[in-house]
Amino acid sequence: MSFKMQRVHVFHAEVEDKPGGISAKLKALAEAGAHLEYVYSQRSVTKPGMGNLYVAPLKTNGELTAAKAAGLHEVAEPIVMRVEGDDKSGLGGRLTQAWEIAGINLHGLVMSVIGGRFVGYATFDTVADANKAATLLAELGTA
Repeated sequence: MSFKMQRVHVFHAEVEDKPGGISAKLKALAEAGAHLEYVYSQRSVTKPGMGNLYVAPLKTNGELTAAKAAGLHEVAEPIVMRVEGDDKSGLGGRLTQAWEIAGINLHGLVMSVIGGRFVGYATFDTVADANKAATLLAELGTA
């Protein structure tokens, strides 16, 4: 099995919690040529009527300029890692169990399988946890 885990630099904006709350921001990024691989939104638990939008990657100066104009800025937390590799039955359970045994508390996890490959995003509270998780994933891939 082969696995790959890499850090994703995430951009964030607060959005109004209403229909179309994120569409203008995503439209501005699309018009700047952004090819987003990660889009995550959720209602704010601390600010009623608001939500949070996270996107990645933004690479070019045009994309970064559009992001800034749309109210997006790069954030250091949460630590988001893109995880991908060959799929195998039970892999998610083995991976999360290895992280649990190592004392890594996940901030969040989303995974999908398409055509025998999995891709997902794991979020961690610290860079140290993300690095430890990457090491364990590599070890699981060689087992």
